[in-house]
Amino acid sequence: MKIKIIATVLTVSFCVNASADKVTLKSGSFLTGEAGVIQDGKLKFISADLGAIDIAIASIASLESDRDHTIQYLDNSCENKKLTVLDGELAVPQGGKLEKLDMAKIKSIDPVFESWHGSVNLSGTATRGNTVAETATITADLNRRWEKDRLTANGGYYFAQSGDSKETKQKTTSRFELSAQEDHFWKPKFYSYLNGKYEVDKIMSLEYRWRVGAGAGYQWLENRDFGFGKLSFSQEIGASYVGEKFEHKDEDNFGTFRYAHHLNWEIAAVENLSFTHNLEYLPAVDEWTDNYLLDTDMGIVYAFSANWQLLGKIEWDYQRKVAPGVKHSDIRYILGLGYKW
Repeated sequence: MKIKIIATVLTVSFCVNASADKVTLKSGSFLTGEAGVIQDGKLKFISADLGAIDIAIASIASLESDRDHTIQYLDNSCENKKLTVLDGELAVPQGGKLEKLDMAKIKSIDPVFESWHGSVNLSGTATRGNTVAETATITADLNRRWEKDRLTANGGYYFAQSGDSKETKQKTTSRFELSAQEDHFWKPKFYSYLNGKYEVDKIMSLEYRWRVGAGAGYQWLENRDFGFGKLSFSQEIGASYVGEKFEHKDEDNFGTFRYAHHLNWEIAAVENLSFTHNLEYLPAVDEWTDNYLLDTDMGIVYAFSANWQLLGKIEWDYQRKVAPGVKHSDIRYILGLGYKW
């Protein structure tokens, strides 16, 4: 009876070890467990001894696994293959030997499609004493990336009031804005877009401004790793139609040209720190110098956990045509806490 039990235990142990994936590191040590996806140059691995860990591909000497991985090429086509690692580089078993992948032709490994991402950020201050003041800012963004489409949406509410006392407080900021854009990629880097925006600014006497537009864009970089960090950069040109109404005036409608660019830099020197910059310029078709809109911002985002982040941002809005007695530009400084998913 004891012999049968020992034989059963040895058989089960042999089967478990035989089915386990194995990672051999360049240092000579190895881990057994379950190999997961490969993303951002790292293998997600569940070790029998250490639990869930991320292992840099560059530190792996070899990988023994039967798992299929999705290879996404530059033209966005995808192919499922078994991958291994040969001396710190991804390779594919071919005819009894290993061939290293030409990463110059590959956009990503095990890409994540059709998932929603976004964040909600809050900031506020309150002052009592010689000055009585409150400020509050709520910003939110939502985005989703499919194989050939991308959707982004942004919104914000900005409020501030101040005075010598509660009775003398006056609003100094009261602004709401909401925008969305849909991109369709006809080529790996070339896309067309449709967008729209709606905004209200009571301090600038702007009862409302809406616009819709269309155009084309080029994604020069998308999460390209340059060693000092990952860069994404795109430029867009197109046309928009704008309708706006200031207090005590009729609605004014006009067409504009549009130029925009978007930059995101994930800084390698500081993990989970990124820099963003956006610019949008819309000159009226028939009044290039006398009627145009210019919006730009730059910010720093630090994700200190999987779902929480700190946001520091400067926004500048400039409009050439304004109501009488109103300044042409607004600058907003935002420092807040955000939840992301």
